[in-house]
Amino acid sequence: MSLRRAVIFLRSTVGGKNNQDISRGGVMTEEAKRRLFRMPQGGAISWRDLFFAWWPALLFTVLGFAVAAMFIKPAPPDRVVIATGAMDGAYYHFARRYAEIFARYGITLEVRATSGSVENLKLLADEDAGVDIGFVQGGIPAEGEATDLQSMGAMYYEPLWVFYRGGETIERLSQLKGKRLAIGPEGSGTRKLAIALLQANGVATPDMKGGNLTGEAAARALREGQLDAAVFVASAQSKAVAGLLRERDIRLVSLVQAEGYTRHFPFLSVVTLPRGSIDLKQDIPAHDVNMVATTANLVVRDTLHPAVVNLMSAAAKEVHAAPSLFSAEDKFPSSRDVDFKMHPHAERYYKNGLPFLQRFMPFWAATLLDRMLVLLLPLLAIVLPLVRVLPALYQWRIRSRIYRNYGELKYLESDVANAADHSKTAEFYGRLDAIEARVNRLRVPLAHHEQLYTLRWHVDLVRTRIAKLSVPLPPAG
Repeated sequence: MSLRRAVIFLRSTVGGKNNQDISRGGVMTEEAKRRLFRMPQGGAISWRDLFFAWWPALLFTVLGFAVAAMFIKPAPPDRVVIATGAMDGAYYHFARRYAEIFARYGITLEVRATSGSVENLKLLADEDAGVDIGFVQGGIPAEGEATDLQSMGAMYYEPLWVFYRGGETIERLSQLKGKRLAIGPEGSGTRKLAIALLQANGVATPDMKGGNLTGEAAARALREGQLDAAVFVASAQSKAVAGLLRERDIRLVSLVQAEGYTRHFPFLSVVTLPRGSIDLKQDIPAHDVNMVATTANLVVRDTLHPAVVNLMSAAAKEVHAAPSLFSAEDKFPSSRDVDFKMHPHAERYYKNGLPFLQRFMPFWAATLLDRMLVLLLPLLAIVLPLVRVLPALYQWRIRSRIYRNYGELKYLESDVANAADHSKTAEFYGRLDAIEARVNRLRVPLAHHEQLYTLRWHVDLVRTRIAKLSVPLPPAG
């Protein structure tokens, strides 16, 4: 009921000669006005009721954020270490290109030279070695379970290059028996694969001086006649391989049993170096060369930050997606035929590309927002439902302070209506004055003043009925 209607109704109800203390001649007395129109206490908002209504929400929100903080991802590291191979090898070369890409995003990729794949696996397995990523040649098994290592896929083909000198045409590895061979140093993937293939052909592991040479050192020894043959497992971009392909006195073995090797060693693939693919003018090579190849794989520790995995995947895609001598465009990176379980973030990247946020935001901003999404869960799961409930709870608290007086007022009104005479008038006035005193002390927000005025009007309405009870009825007849 509006205040204007309440006043009109009150005037029509309490006016008359029987209610001189409330109204005279239909006009409200000053006392009635003072009681009815006393300015309520309270501002626009009851901060006390607001606090008591909202503190559970605040408590649950803080607890939600505390729980979410336990699952929030740490910030990505600003320094990552990758284990490669010899400094003149393809692994080291490609790692340097990765480092340039990482630098664009403010992360330092430290390139660490090693003896090769076997040592890289040992470094990755050792938590204290400080290595996060490593090149590992396909077909090189890890020692033990290695459950904490995951693959980021194959990066490119690594053909088995067997260069030799002399007039004899070599087409089978068994023809290398008794020759001076270089098969790479201990700890290298080249040596491990070469030994496996040579043993399959009945060729003993070379124990001669120079047998552990690799890269430029092995190529130089072969040119100078200190070796009869040298084995490399490397990309065509390797300096040693590129140089030997142009030497007139050095020849490359074309394996007539290439397909057969893939049956005995499933991690190998048959590749062909087409005639003239190195140099059309000089016709290098002068014929198609049948070769077998493994793959170069990136292996990471499973604790590597997902953002770094995504960045490493993007760098690998940028470096290795282009067509090469042995693969078509977008053949690599590939998640097929890997020796370790694929890292889920790398596999997702190769299928779907960059994460959604990184497509539209800088790397640092996307990473920060991705971490903050965990903290938004309490807001969605707790705060939003409470926001719908708490305003009603706040309203209920305010109204309950007004409405709880109606119970006692209604009880008093019932007693007045059942009173047989005016003997209890003083008691009724005392009870009503106590109710009115409590009503006058109520502090409610401005939005609820109308309800408070209505309550005061009802108090005066009961006062009017008590006043009627105190006036003796005229004698009958």
